[in-house]
Order: sequence, then C-alpha cells, then structure tokens
Amino acid sequence: MKQMFVAPLSALVALGGCQYAAQDKTAARTTDQSYGALPSLPKPHPTLIPTVNIAPAISWPKGMKPTTAPGLAVNAFASGLDHPRWLHVLPNGDILVAETNAPPKPAGSSSLREIIMNAVMKRAGAGVPSANRISLLRDADGDGIAEIKSVFLENLNSPFGMALIGSTLYVANTDAIVAFAYETGALHLAGPSTILTSLPAGPINHHWTKDIIASPDGTKLYATVGSNSNVGENGIANEQNRAAVLEIDIATKSSRIFASGLRNANGLSWQPKSGVLWVAVNERDEIGNDLVPDYMTSVKDGGFYGWPYSYYGQTVDTRVRPARPDLVASAIAPDYALGAHTASLGLAFNDKKLFPARFIDGAFIGQHGSWNRSPIAGYKVIFVPFSGGMPSGTPETILDGFVNAKQQAMGRPVGVALDKAGALLVADDVGNVIWRVVPTKP
Repeated sequence: MKQMFVAPLSALVALGGCQYAAQDKTAARTTDQSYGALPSLPKPHPTLIPTVNIAPAISWPKGMKPTTAPGLAVNAFASGLDHPRWLHVLPNGDILVAETNAPPKPAGSSSLREIIMNAVMKRAGAGVPSANRISLLRDADGDGIAEIKSVFLENLNSPFGMALIGSTLYVANTDAIVAFAYETGALHLAGPSTILTSLPAGPINHHWTKDIIASPDGTKLYATVGSNSNVGENGIANEQNRAAVLEIDIATKSSRIFASGLRNANGLSWQPKSGVLWVAVNERDEIGNDLVPDYMTSVKDGGFYGWPYSYYGQTVDTRVRPARPDLVASAIAPDYALGAHTASLGLAFNDKKLFPARFIDGAFIGQHGSWNRSPIAGYKVIFVPFSGGMPSGTPETILDGFVNAKQQAMGRPVGVALDKAGALLVADDVGNVIWRVVPTKP
C-alpha cells in the first residue's frame, strides 16, 4: 500500500539554483537541547517550501586547514584525492580510501523532487561523478604523511564500506558486496572479484551508501542499507530490506534483517567495552530546523527504531499514511542524539592510547553538515565520551573550521578512522584531503 507524503519539494523548482529558498522561522535549539541521551524535541513545523540553506563548496585555499581543539594538531595525511568518503585501516597500517559518489540515475528515472535535490547537492559539493575506486595510502616512514598513493581497486560501482577477514577483502558496492583475494603489503589488487551477496539498489536508490563491518569471529558481515525515501513517499514496497542493518552469513551467503527502522545508517563500529554494534543514523527532513536529531545508537538484534512511522522512539510522524501504531509501540529510542540535520556519518571508537585521557574512552563522529537548516549545523568532527559502554557526557568539537566567514564550505568531513598509531584520520570529500589529527604532546 502506497504511503502519502505532505510538503513536497516541487515548490522549489523555480528556486533550485538559489542558495537560500525558504526558512523555518522556529528558533534553533542549543547544543545541549539537540544532543545527548534525552534531546528536546520541538513540535513539528512542516512548510510548503522546506528550508534550503547551503554552504556552497569551494575547497581549501592554499595553506589553510581545519582548526583543532586545544592540545591537538592536524595535517594533511594525503591530498589530491577524488571525493574521498570512507576509510579502512589494514592490519599492516596501510589506509584504504573509497573515492566514490552516487551512481548515475537511469535516463528518465528522476522525479521532479530528485532533480531539485540533485541541484542542491551539486551546489553543496556532492554532485561530482563517482571515481569508483579504492586507493591505498602508505606512510612508510611514520612522519604522518602518506608518501605512497596507489590505485588499489578500480572499476567498482559506487564503493563505500570495506572489511578484511583473513586473506579476503570485502567491498560494499552500492548494489552488492564483492570479495577480493588480498595479500599483505599489496599496492594493487588485480584478481577477479566474486559476489558474496546483492544489496538493495535499483533506479531510485535514494540512500546509496552501504557500509560493512565484520563480526569479531569473522563469520558474518553486517551491512547498512539506507531508505529509498525521506519518509516512505516512494511507497513501502520500495523499502524492502532498506532502512536496516543486514546480517550476512559468509559461509552460506544467506542474509537477514538484523535491525530495522534506521533511516540512513552508516559508521558501523563495535563498542570496545561492551562488544555491542553501534551505528550513526541520519534522520528525516522537512519538519523543522530541529527535527529530527541525527543520532548514534547501539543496535539490538531484531530491534525496530521507528522509521518511517515514528522518530526518537514513539513520536508519531503524522505525514506517513497509513499509520502503523503496532510498529510504533515497539519502536526503540536511540541512545544519543547528534544534533538535527548534522548528517553524522562517520563513527569510530577510540580503542588506542595516543590521545589525552579525556579522549581515550569514547567515539569520534564525522558530521558532514546540513543543507536544510538555518543556521547550518555539523561540518565538524566531534568526540562523545563513554563510560561503561554508553555515552556519558556532552560532545567536544575536535575538528572545525570547515566553513568560512562567508558561509562557504572549504571541506566536509565524512568517514573517520584510527590509524595504527592511534591518530584520527578524517576523510574530507570537498577538500579532497585525508586529515590526520594527533595530540601536540605525546
């Protein structure tokens, strides 16, 4: 049964080239209100023309770089990349970076809404063609700068997540998880790939990124698959096996839904103290500056997290028809809010000892930044402290300064990872840089 959707973006067609189309007049919440275990949720404020407030992408002027929290320093680990989005650290210390973007749409498949959204995303720096490759970066002399950059895999299909199990490297293309034979120290993989399993894709493929992570025992992969819409407006039939984390058994290649109701999950990561799987989730749009907060949460086997019928637990989204009170009654509230429209994508727990004590137990979050909030939100990397396997305090900004005084985006942080030495790596897909953050003192 097809669901109904209110407040379309079609009214933006005459304004698609503008930086600023319309503004939600409700007051923006403070950090304390929109972050944390119990965020303040204002009343929904849908508008006929949603807020469109883009920080146009310009890349970094020569000699400029992000700013850091006190006691930290940042340098360019690698530059001259092509839309680097996601990172994976190999056991020998080599860094894999997915240079990637959304796959092209079939001719005539885009709706008016999608055409306008594509124009908005292009202005924000997300409209470049996908390089469809994974590059390898190596810092052989340990000076914090990669002196080797090699094309590791190419001719992929919008690759994103990566996972190494034994001598097999798994790559999540937008439509399938593929496997390659891997040898330690290899600069390029030339062998053929095999398909482990297909992933939901198709002509809509609204959220195209697919992240993967291996289970601790190496027998399973977990994969994120985002929704095919904002709140089900393309019909629930197009959401099969989407807005979910899938579990794939490697031996049998069978898969099942591990958790559902997660609109657009990325950043799969195992919490070191509890051993529980966590994800960062981008929530829904078009009901106000401060709805709905993006979040990170532990992922429970069989858990349902509300999308599209409710948000932040059992707060009903009245735009979705028909309603499903039976599902809403079982919806699990997320563990920790990360601010509305921050586009929190990267998630990496710090299990190393390089950073000062206040950063040892917790998670680094890459916030790609808003396009539909006034004032803008995100465009930074934050750290959320943990205690006993759960968030335990307010976030601290680690890396900032991606937006200049003219409200232009010089960079946008996406994936985050800890290298072998314990330094924080940040993929910047507008600046085309991998940043490396370290403490100023050992």
